[in-house]
Amino acid sequence: MDDVCSDLVAEVRAFRQRFPDVRYVDLISLDIPGHFYGKRYPIDMLEKVAAGSALKLPQNCVLLGTQGGLFKIGDYCFNDGDPDAPRRLVPGTLKLVNWEKQPLGQMLITSSGTEKPIVFEPREVLAQVLERLGRKGIFPVVAFELEFYLFDRQLRDGLPQFARDPLTDDADDQPNMHIERLTRFAPVLDEMVETARAQGIDATVITAELGPGQFEINFGHLDDGLRAADWAALFCRSTRGVAMKHNYRASFMAKPYLQHPGSGMHVHVSLYDEAGNNLLAANGQHALRHAVAGCLEVLPHCMPIFAPNHNAMRRLSGTVNVATRASWGFEDRDACLRVPESDAKNLRIEHRLASADANPYLVLAAILVGLEQGVEAGREPIAALNEDRSSGVDFPLEMLEAVRSMESHAQLREGLGAEFVNVYCENKRQDHLAFLQDISAREYRWYL
Repeated sequence: MDDVCSDLVAEVRAFRQRFPDVRYVDLISLDIPGHFYGKRYPIDMLEKVAAGSALKLPQNCVLLGTQGGLFKIGDYCFNDGDPDAPRRLVPGTLKLVNWEKQPLGQMLITSSGTEKPIVFEPREVLAQVLERLGRKGIFPVVAFELEFYLFDRQLRDGLPQFARDPLTDDADDQPNMHIERLTRFAPVLDEMVETARAQGIDATVITAELGPGQFEINFGHLDDGLRAADWAALFCRSTRGVAMKHNYRASFMAKPYLQHPGSGMHVHVSLYDEAGNNLLAANGQHALRHAVAGCLEVLPHCMPIFAPNHNAMRRLSGTVNVATRASWGFEDRDACLRVPESDAKNLRIEHRLASADANPYLVLAAILVGLEQGVEAGREPIAALNEDRSSGVDFPLEMLEAVRSMESHAQLREGLGAEFVNVYCENKRQDHLAFLQDISAREYRWYL
């Protein structure tokens, strides 16, 4: 038994000793739309997998559409026999699920690091980008911030309802950032944070956001990009579960209300060398400007990643603190790329464009490709918003146009992998077309 297997077996055995009532463990991985798929394993079988027994799932699970259906993408799904592909356990991710009625465990799995990785698996895409940067002596430090809404658990006529204030039993329909809202919703918010920390996630600052029932959670900075994206993915899962326990519905939907702010995924990224020097601060921050230029050049071609569905495109409609063009600025929340005030050691870029329901592995991978290409090309960016409020580059705001822009971009195909770009763009095209196959009540009112 090699060292990795020995460590995994020890992890499983320690978990069983600590939680003897747990009989099953959910083995989970994120698909292209950002949903978890997997299998529920008896915990004694998990120990065998940890010791080296084969773990396989259908390769095409990764290709599921938003509603779980399969699309014909090249030879995948319908002409390939739906083959199995090997997965492995991700060390350090076996944790207790405490929002279910019965004791349960969960653990991340991935094809990354197996003898035959799935090139379009989101975690593998990010792993390849990070590995390439490491070979170049570039080591990112990353922190995610996620916004989400709380709704009443029950929909009304299919529509979300404002969350009920637990102290007054009134609808929380006042959009504000008052600290008192954190007190009023403390029972559910506190359990969300405690549950996240039990999952190994360094959840830190909680903010009451502008929308009614809207909040933001920040995570600690990590020098492991894969783990940072794991945190973001797992937080979404645990937050939904905890909300249900408290008779709420938690959602990371990008734009649930037209009249209120949408929910975003903000990503802070610094780049360091092997000695721990901040590369962005080098040469009087020239590298920072080059990295910004690279991100802005790639950004218009990454819109299917940053705004992965029809509703996410709605969020980019000129509401407060959401950019409608590719832009940057110092301490400017209207910019796609904000450079927060900091010392040279902590100089970083905050990428603010992605929606909260975007796939965190792919969002980070796309950001890093932009930074990588910018640092290497050494070009100057467009004017910062601090210098010119009209500065910016247009990006697509319609999915089919965005897909065409992404699939034809040579640098992105090189940076993320051509096969991934092909598969991802076709998945988004088919998902969007499937979404349009419905006649709404408004359509009848307008055209009947």
